[in-house]
Formats: sequence, structure tokens, C-alpha cells
Amino acid sequence: MHATTIDRSHDPARRSWVASANESGTDFPIQNLPWGVFRDDEGAAHIGIAIGDQVLDAQAAVLDNHLPDLPGTISCALCAPTLNQFMGLGHDSWTAARHAIADLLDAESQTRDELLRPMAGTEMLLPATIGDYTDFYASRYHATNVGRMFRPDGEPLMPNYLHLPVGYHGRASSVVVSGTPVRRPHGQLKPDDAAPVFKPVRLLDYELEFGAFIGEGNDMGTRVQMDQAMDRLFGIVILNDWSARDVQKWEYQPLGPFNAKNFASTISPWVVTMDALAPFRLPGPARLDEDPGLLDYLRPVTEDVLDVTCEVHLASATMREAGEEPLRLTRGSLSDLCWSFAQMLAHHTSTGCPMHAGDLIGSGTISGPSKDSRGCLLELTWRGTEPIELPDGTQRRFLLDGDELTINAFCESGDARRIGLGSCSGIVTPAC
Repeated sequence: MHATTIDRSHDPARRSWVASANESGTDFPIQNLPWGVFRDDEGAAHIGIAIGDQVLDAQAAVLDNHLPDLPGTISCALCAPTLNQFMGLGHDSWTAARHAIADLLDAESQTRDELLRPMAGTEMLLPATIGDYTDFYASRYHATNVGRMFRPDGEPLMPNYLHLPVGYHGRASSVVVSGTPVRRPHGQLKPDDAAPVFKPVRLLDYELEFGAFIGEGNDMGTRVQMDQAMDRLFGIVILNDWSARDVQKWEYQPLGPFNAKNFASTISPWVVTMDALAPFRLPGPARLDEDPGLLDYLRPVTEDVLDVTCEVHLASATMREAGEEPLRLTRGSLSDLCWSFAQMLAHHTSTGCPMHAGDLIGSGTISGPSKDSRGCLLELTWRGTEPIELPDGTQRRFLLDGDELTINAFCESGDARRIGLGSCSGIVTPAC
């Protein structure tokens, strides 16, 4: 295994002159420094870095000469309206920018309040122009549960499942940033004993996932090797891949997901970099003794598993009106996946498929071994046969109009400062 680089930017004792970044419960201490894009007061898009409850304006830091040691290529990229150019510069440039910004924000440096704006009230945008989006199916627990539901008399996993990371090409145009309302879609539905109908979907679901943004891409006809893969991944976001289960069960044969998945996928606004996640990387993913051996091109050679804890909460409209706390549905971990993002990237490019900076790959639903770690309502309610009781006295088999779904995620370790990914949320609105 190649060692993961831990450097001065990860020092858990380090503090910032931004007071809120030093609070114990913050998602965004100086050891994190995730990247995003916000809209300024004149309506322009700027790259920002989250620090405590503030946003550092990267363009202002560059133009005011507060990052003088950065090469011109990096400085220019930090003044762009999206992260694509910066993502494409590669790992050495990302690390250089991280170190420079950490030094600027360090408690021993001069206070620069003019570079900050409050996170509250700041409009966040998609962090990158997403050219392509591919979603995988990397949770063995999720695939096993779904297989048992729909093939109770057969093997729950398909014959290829333990040999390669299964995925499908999603729809980049319907990836939206957290807080964007999600309209209930129409779809072609097939009642059990009747002809197909076209109407608003009934079995609307969420899927607890993470997404990884591609940084440095590869040319067509080349592939990304496993020892390169983690350094080609810029960072991760929380992802909710909204799903219409009644559309899915009618349309998915023989080519897989289509309209059931293309109407909305929500991501959190802050991209937590692989550099920031270095203290939370583990060897793996683990294989069972009886699992088939991996082909060489998929065999891990770096610490590819990300130990990220995630939680899903649901609040109905009446719960919010009554001031009731959201109900936690799921608590899981990204480390439960049986395929890593590095393996997904290596397999995706194994044919010579070109990837570009800002492309997004999704993990697929993250589920764990216990019921409370299942990552979607399809599993939690076992196809609606075991409804969930909400504090307002109602039940949920699938999502209803007015429901707000929120996913939070964070990393904790005894040797590192806790960091978070923020939140990813959306409210279901009625079909039009």
C-alpha cells in the first residue's frame, strides 16, 4: 500500500483567526477547507472556501495579493466562475492552493475580514460544470437487499457483481445544488393487473450516496491505473439520487435506469478534497474469503476507503410547521461500500473512456448491515410493507409532497480534527 500523505495542513492543533472555525462542532475547521462556488452581491459566480461559518472569496484573495506564492496558473484558475479549470490542474496544484489558503487563514496570520462573507444567506451554486455523470451500484448490502426483494427464490447478487463495479450513465443536466426544490415527476406506470398509465409517480424515494468529482482527466484511448486513481479524484460531495420506484420497476428491463433517475440528483455545495480526507482513508475495500479474486486492474494499491459517517433525516411539512425535530431515518458509512471510488474510476476508464475535470461519479445507495443503516425507503420499508412512523402521526412508505429530506456527513478520528461535508437537502413539491 502507498502511504497517504499527512502534512502540516492536517495538524489537529492548528487554529484560524476565523473564530467560528475553532468551535468543536463546526464542519469547516482550518483542517478542512472545502471548495465551492457562490453568487456575489452583483450576481457574479466566485470560487469560495468554507471556513467556520464564513466563506473566503478566492478571487478577492488573489486580486488583493494575499496568495503571492501561488503560480499564475493556479491564481488564474481561482478567479474562474467554476472549479473546472482548477480541478484540471492536478493534485500538486490542489495541494499548493490548500497550503497557501491554510497559511492565509492561520491564527498566526493577519486578520483579513474583508475577504469573508457570512455563509448564512449566501447563495451557493453548483461547484463545477458537470459534463458527464455516472452512477454506480457499489454497496453490497444494498444490492443484496434489493436482490432479495425482487428475486426471493434466486441469488440476490448478479453473477458480475463481485467482479466489477456496476454502473450506468446518468443525466448531468438534472444535477442540482442543495436547497433546490424537487418536483414530483410524471411517469409511465404499470399497475399489476392493468395497462400502463401516465401520471405522477407514487413511489418517490431518496438514495443516500456520495459523489466524487474528477480532477485531472485522461485522454481518449488511455486509462487511469489504480495507483493513479485517488490522485485524479478532486474531492467528494453528498449526493441524493432521487428515484421513482414505480417508473423504475416497469422501465428498467433490459437496459437499466432511465426516466426513474433522470429528473433530479441533488448534491451538497462544498467539495471536500481528497487532501482533507487523508486522515480518514483506510485500506480496502474488504473482501470476503469466498469472494472471487480481483483482476489486477482493480486491485487496490493505495488507501482507497473513505471513512465518512452519514445521516439521513426526514421532516414532513406538518413537522416543520409544528417546530418538531426531523426524524433520523438512516446512519451509515461510506466505508461500507464494496467498491471504492478509485476502483470505479479505474473501471470506467478501462476501455479508454475519457474523463474530464468536473465529471461526477456517484457511489450508488450506501447501505450497511443493520436496518437503521439502509440508505433508501425501498429498503427501510421493505417495498412499503414496513412503514415508518413519523412524529406527526403519519406513516411513510415512500416520500409525500412537502417532505424535506436532509443528508449530513462528517469524519471523525482520534488522530485528526473532525471535519464535515455540510448538508444536502431538498423538499418534494407537487407534480405540475
